[in-house]
Amino acid sequence: MLKISENPPIIWPQQSSIRDFVGQWCVAHTRSRNEKALAHDLLSKDISYFLPMNWKIRRRSARKIRSLLPLFSGYLFFCAGESQRIEVLRTNRVANIIQVNNQQQLLDELLQIEQALRVGAPLVPHKYVKAGQRCRVIVGPLTDLQGIVVRTKTITRLVLQVDMLGQATSGEIDADMIEPIDE
Repeated sequence: MLKISENPPIIWPQQSSIRDFVGQWCVAHTRSRNEKALAHDLLSKDISYFLPMNWKIRRRSARKIRSLLPLFSGYLFFCAGESQRIEVLRTNRVANIIQVNNQQQLLDELLQIEQALRVGAPLVPHKYVKAGQRCRVIVGPLTDLQGIVVRTKTITRLVLQVDMLGQATSGEIDADMIEPIDE
């Protein structure tokens, strides 16, 4: 387990937004539990990446254990040219590189997740939802995020999807902060 200070940054380079990255987006399907190690390798090679992560707190006997875990287990998003893509493969931490056919769609979906993480929204992995009401947040720090709304007995969650991976993440939201989108 890594110390808090040993975790890689979620976005590299840190001062940038993923909107500013140059190159073609690719998705690295990592070997088991290699997401952070791959992020460290890309950081040392100065390859731009996005590894959305959030804190998970577990209790083991009398101790609290905090772990920074990837939201999309087994995946890391990176933006690079062909020579850098080959460098990613050479790390021996990648099982497969998924080519992104619709660059703009992936970027738009990742920008929503980036915005939610920047404002400190507590995101958790969520099952991918195909059916459901598509909504837009109309107030608060998540304004203009779009996703699928899922309700349980007492909680409303906004699900942010990455269609290409068939995965999603969600955050709790008040029902009065959203409006349906006519598609």
